[in-house]
Amino acid sequence: MRRAFRKPLILCAALPLAAVAACSDASYETEEAAVVDAASDYEGDAMMAEETAEAVADPAAGPDASLPQLGALEVSLPKLAYVYDFAFRMPGEDIGTLQRRHADLCEQQGPTSCQIVGMSKSGEEADEVTGELQLAVATRHARAFGALLEKEAGDIGAEQISAEISAEELSKQIVDTQAQLRARTELRDRLMEVLRTRKGSVSELVQAERSVAQVNQEIDQARSWLSEMQGRVAFSKVTVRYETGQPVTSDFLKPVQRALGSLGGIFGWTLAVLIVLGAIALPVGAVVWAARKLGWVGSPAT
Repeated sequence: MRRAFRKPLILCAALPLAAVAACSDASYETEEAAVVDAASDYEGDAMMAEETAEAVADPAAGPDASLPQLGALEVSLPKLAYVYDFAFRMPGEDIGTLQRRHADLCEQQGPTSCQIVGMSKSGEEADEVTGELQLAVATRHARAFGALLEKEAGDIGAEQISAEISAEELSKQIVDTQAQLRARTELRDRLMEVLRTRKGSVSELVQAERSVAQVNQEIDQARSWLSEMQGRVAFSKVTVRYETGQPVTSDFLKPVQRALGSLGGIFGWTLAVLIVLGAIALPVGAVVWAARKLGWVGSPAT
């Protein structure tokens, strides 16, 4: 009787132990599966990293295996307004000839490459003569045109005494003016939309009309500035100066030349003084002589 009762007790005690063992086995199997999955993910990430490194090292592997291509940065060239200045020295009678040859050379290039802005000449042929020629030359041809000017001057024996090239950076001014023009245009469009839809009071509509007129004036001014700066970039200013110059002399002869030059003035002043003294002395002497003859004035005692 006791043995029969003891067996169920043993079975009941053994059941919890078996359940714990089963749970332990299941937990171990779950942890082992998680470790296997983590190892598999790690191996996949490692293989992906290796393939990416190979694609970077070998860009020819194909577009699918390489990194995404970055677009090239847009580079804006500086906007420069060039100014050229040339000066030549030659005899006075040759200045007009060279000036006309330079003007003809500009006209031969055509209005899209060269334009005459101004031309002047002063002085007599026997005296000091000066001249100036102002041109607007396409920037892409300016240096080559300067070489042609020098060649023409060399053909008649003129001496080049100076040649200068300078430039002014206009990139920032052009960009700022373009941004201002876009902003004013957008403001004008919004104001025109208000006037078109007639939304607002009468005073607001009148103020919108005044604002439109002011904005249009600012737009025209900005466009004028932009056009002027773009013209300075497209066409370079070229100034050609002509002069006879003075020959260089030694410091020893300069005082002698000045003294010889002043002799004429000294002789002139001396003659003028003698003329004045004669004009005064002759009437006085004539009066004294007549008085003696008439006995009005006694002769001096001997």
